[in-house]
Amino acid sequence: MKQQSLIFDIKKYAINDGPGIRLTVFFKGCNLSCEWCHNPESISPKVQKMYTASKCIGAVKCIENCPNDALKMTSEGIVTDYNVCNFCGICAEVCPAKAFEMLGKFMPVEELMKVIDNEAAFFDQSGGGVSFSGGEPLMHADYLLQILKACGKRYYHRVVDTTAFAKTETLLEVAKHTELFLIDLKVMDDKKHKRYTGVSNKKIHKNITELAKTDVEIIFRIPLIKGVNDSNDNIIATAEFMNSLDGSRKVINLLPYHKVAENKHKKLGTPENFILFEAPEENRIEEIIQLFDQYGIKASVGG
Repeated sequence: MKQQSLIFDIKKYAINDGPGIRLTVFFKGCNLSCEWCHNPESISPKVQKMYTASKCIGAVKCIENCPNDALKMTSEGIVTDYNVCNFCGICAEVCPAKAFEMLGKFMPVEELMKVIDNEAAFFDQSGGGVSFSGGEPLMHADYLLQILKACGKRYYHRVVDTTAFAKTETLLEVAKHTELFLIDLKVMDDKKHKRYTGVSNKKIHKNITELAKTDVEIIFRIPLIKGVNDSNDNIIATAEFMNSLDGSRKVINLLPYHKVAENKHKKLGTPENFILFEAPEENRIEEIIQLFDQYGIKASVGG
């Protein structure tokens, strides 16, 4: 049986997921449930469906062709009864306006490698490569390792964007076939971390400590959220943790919160799951950059 995994998006010409021009592969499924997640469609490990009401032209082909009669027209557009919908994807196939979109496709390793190989010219010209994100790519460890090894044989630069919430041996095995890790340090206080993400950060910190003992490059990130992790206490704790690691671990990217997830939750039919946060003000972000600098760490917005 061919190894395959559930992919929900492949982004070409990505410039924020590592050096150069990249192809970013997004795995579906995450073992954290961050309240501010800007990719809520990545959390479930199952195929999902998005509906964009503004695209709907009322052709009703989706209703006519649904084998389970799971769709009906309302004043607010097409509504899906998820008690009977089996996510077959026929509604997305027949919709002339592409108002429906199926999230998640099982791709064999060979199929994904063909997609990656098609972008090789851009990697060579820009010093780019392939990035694996999600969701959580380490949840797909066997498949991920096969892809990483295949990319390594072609000398593609490899990036894994991860929470580091996995078995330590899995993370260290992946590190043997990866040039760069992008890792979020969401909030240092364990109780707060569990409150906002659903899991303790103790395993994450242990894994990062072990990963730092290797020679792999690590760039840290903070999804910067007002009132959650922008306090001096959290910034100092983050800096001290980074400085405790082996090697030169002196770069962190600040990613101010944005509410792009609000519209995604509407399309997923889960608007009640959206929680609104705020980004710190610009002057506060500059203070955070300066605070990191005092600890010898280069912080910048974006990346």
